Amino acid sequence: MIDPILVTVTGPTAIGKTRIALALAKHFNTEIVSADSRQFYKEMTIGTAVPSKYELRAIPHHLVQHKSIFEEYSVGDYEREVLATLEELFQIYKVVIVVGGSGLYVDALTDGLDDFPEIDPDIRRMLKTDLAENGIESLQHALREQDPSYFEKVDQNNPHRLIRALEVCIGTGLPYSSFLTQPKKPRPFKTIRLGIRADRELVYRRIEERVDEMMDNGLLEEVKSLVEHQHLNALQTVAYQELFRYLNSEYDLETAVAEIKKNTRRFAKRQLTWFRKNKDIIWVSHDADIESVVNILKNAMNAKPST
Repeated sequence: MIDPILVTVTGPTAIGKTRIALALAKHFNTEIVSADSRQFYKEMTIGTAVPSKYELRAIPHHLVQHKSIFEEYSVGDYEREVLATLEELFQIYKVVIVVGGSGLYVDALTDGLDDFPEIDPDIRRMLKTDLAENGIESLQHALREQDPSYFEKVDQNNPHRLIRALEVCIGTGLPYSSFLTQPKKPRPFKTIRLGIRADRELVYRRIEERVDEMMDNGLLEEVKSLVEHQHLNALQTVAYQELFRYLNSEYDLETAVAEIKKNTRRFAKRQLTWFRKNKDIIWVSHDADIESVVNILKNAMNAKPST
């Protein structure tokens, strides 16, 4: 029996992953599963570039806006939920498309999570106190010192991720990144990794345009509706944090928008750093025609495993 095939569509933000994923799902007559950790939450729509209602109707999507910001939802929870979702979908389809730019979540799905040792909970409490008293810059500085390799890949504006890495560094005396090299866990499907690439200048221009479009579509109003919950982990992300600072009178609006663009560019750079380290990814241009992409995938599907 031929193993079912999982096609992951990855790449930096704003590069056009959704367009290609939709076209592939239509060609293979299948459905789409999200691996975008920002799009899991139903209260966050504009700032996370959730697919439009038309796109969601055109092709069934899974794990999109299926959680609330008030729920705790970890990458471990995602791994369990996405594998269960795929088990159901592979009863119907030979091929399923996964799309998203969250490298950690894609890797959790395809390779499994690494096993970390138990950490003294007092360390996490200490780090949370540090965050409250000294701000996120203190955590950033500490992680840069203790694990510069992981610091370059992590979302540096997400205190939850910084604290998780630092508690492992402090609790074990080893870099967090040293635990990210464990053997892959077997999966009951074949994975083909597709990466979408474009010149950096184009990616940055698309980011600028997308942020302006988000603002025109009501991003500020969306953030205003969430301001009383700004401490929640789900909201520790680009576009929300900068506008919270505007609403807290730390920025003027022009500065806040400029900071969103700058931090999104930095986020895109870290995404590329993460994905480029995976030698299994097949890279295609953002403007490649779908027929050529399909042919590339079919060749990969028919290729014999390397020994």
